[in-house]
Amino acid sequence: MALDGCGLFCKYTLVIFNIIFAVVGFVFLGLGLWLRFSDSTRPIFEVQELNSSAFVMIVTILIALGAVMLIVVVFGDYGACNEKRCALQVFSALLSILALTEVVVGVLAYSNRDKFGLTMAEFYTSLYTLYVTSGGDPFIGAALTFFHNTLHCCGLTGVKMVEVVQKTCPEPAGFIEHFKMDSCPVTIATVLDSKASLVMGLFVGTGALLFIALICSTTLSKKIHQATSSSQYIILTHSTPNLANPQPSQVDGFVSTSYPYPYPYPNQDPVVFTPLPVANIPVAQS
Repeated sequence: MALDGCGLFCKYTLVIFNIIFAVVGFVFLGLGLWLRFSDSTRPIFEVQELNSSAFVMIVTILIALGAVMLIVVVFGDYGACNEKRCALQVFSALLSILALTEVVVGVLAYSNRDKFGLTMAEFYTSLYTLYVTSGGDPFIGAALTFFHNTLHCCGLTGVKMVEVVQKTCPEPAGFIEHFKMDSCPVTIATVLDSKASLVMGLFVGTGALLFIALICSTTLSKKIHQATSSSQYIILTHSTPNLANPQPSQVDGFVSTSYPYPYPYPNQDPVVFTPLPVANIPVAQS
């Protein structure tokens, strides 16, 4: 079906959005599953007393969030690429829930920034301990590298010469940082407290992007509905000479149409023919 410029723009915007969304979803789900079922982290989930720890909670959130994001991507890509309104409606509903959840989490993180900062610091400490005890697990090392480069810190102490995770630490920005950097747990708690507005803005901004994708999905659904409901008609003006001017005749009170050829069955009752009207035949849009 043919879409106008606005419909095509929304369609390709949704395709690009879902590709990015799928990559992030795979990262979240993959990291969560690795932290859940890795040999070095599986014992944490088997100890009943640790089920409420920050590490278990965040890993569970990563798995659930990654799975939900991939489900949203499936409906979004199928609906946008195949122009299916039903799939787009499901995509819009899931995206609305996800966007509202994103905004609510941002507001809660801002209002409970002290507790949120301590939770993230505890999660980092758990990752650090697991990395050391596992002999340098590559996935945990990648997570530590993300923390170190994002916050520009190094390990629990910040002293690179004694840190076993120094290969995951960022490049020093000055002479002093060759020997001493900021401690990551302290930096995490400080940043989330001092820059709580920035953290909330990150959550709210992500929710705003989801709302933009929701607007594109709703617009595309309406454009598809308009394209399928509108139809064009052509009028057939050409007719054969024999049917163009039929000669009516009266037979037992009925009007029949006579043609130049003899009726092949003279003993059979005549069949009444009505003149064919000009036909309107719908033609699908190209």
